[in-house]
Amino acid sequence: MKILQRYVLREFLTPYFYCLSGFTAIYVLFELFGSFSRLMEAQLPLSVAVKYFLAYLSPYIMWLVPAALMLATLYTMWNLCRHCEIVAMRSNGVSFFAITGPLLLVAVLSAAAVAFVNERYVPENAQWAKTLRNERFDLSKADRMGNIVYSSPDGRRVWVADGYSGSPSPSLLNVKVTVDGETGTRMKSVTAAEARYLDGEWWFVSPSERHYGPSGEEIASPLSAARDGAPSMRVYPEFYERPGDILMQNRDWRYSSSAGKFRQIRRTKASATEDQKRRMKYDVWAQVLSPVACIVMTLFAIPAGISSSRQSVFKGIAGALAMFFAFYALFILCMVAADGRWLDPVLAAFLPHAVFLAIGWKQFRSQR
Repeated sequence: MKILQRYVLREFLTPYFYCLSGFTAIYVLFELFGSFSRLMEAQLPLSVAVKYFLAYLSPYIMWLVPAALMLATLYTMWNLCRHCEIVAMRSNGVSFFAITGPLLLVAVLSAAAVAFVNERYVPENAQWAKTLRNERFDLSKADRMGNIVYSSPDGRRVWVADGYSGSPSPSLLNVKVTVDGETGTRMKSVTAAEARYLDGEWWFVSPSERHYGPSGEEIASPLSAARDGAPSMRVYPEFYERPGDILMQNRDWRYSSSAGKFRQIRRTKASATEDQKRRMKYDVWAQVLSPVACIVMTLFAIPAGISSSRQSVFKGIAGALAMFFAFYALFILCMVAADGRWLDPVLAAFLPHAVFLAIGWKQFRSQR
């Protein structure tokens, strides 16, 4: 990277850091107003409190980062134009793309960071933060998800457990699995104090089985009849359900990764209603495309920042804010249209990003 580009990058990163920190502080303050007394009563360690606020904020990153990028880009371009630095760079043969390249690079990296948070951090931590808040910051309850109920896609297995723990390995506590035949009659049930997911298979600790005949009457269990001194753990390879699938039905849909949502759509294809399918399809594609807003806002803000220095600061800022709210207004409108069956859910998710990306790119190119 050339010295000039490093200079532009430095001029941009400072307001970007301030804007992102300011938005984050506002969200933290609002949360503190509602939960400060309970936090003090719980006497959480500082590290846990920091983890809670990071997890609490993580679902909102997809809106905070584009807003911070827009304001930081507006200020940077306005400041460079106000001191005639862009004119000096252009008169020395530096292309417009080379000048704005560092801003676009940060926008792309920010989009990648938003995608990573959505896919990796939010699913593992946002639900924990919500549970911790609902349990009045009782760590012992938050670390273990309770009242687990899961039905397999074919409806032939139902899992019920008192709790779920993810460490040191995924495990269900006080679990009962009922297995039905193709006709819907009960075939067997397996209960255990704990079921652990090890090397891709479910191992039940001291399982107890009950088997049933064609008429629903209980019959002798082959497990207890064949082995008196059965080992304390037994593997059930026929139980192919994964911990992620079980969690999917027991956590807030908003906090799931797009990969998990795609898998859930495939697994519930036969059982979900048409409205449920449309809603799930829109949600997953909207989540996949949400990082694109970082690039859209940066493209809008670059020409808006230049025009604010040439004409008036108010006009440039007002224009950028108008495009910002117009983008999210179209986003909400398309969401309603998808929910009301007026638009295909995939098209509704793509439309706001495609339209405003095209407009932003056209405005960006007009400055070259």
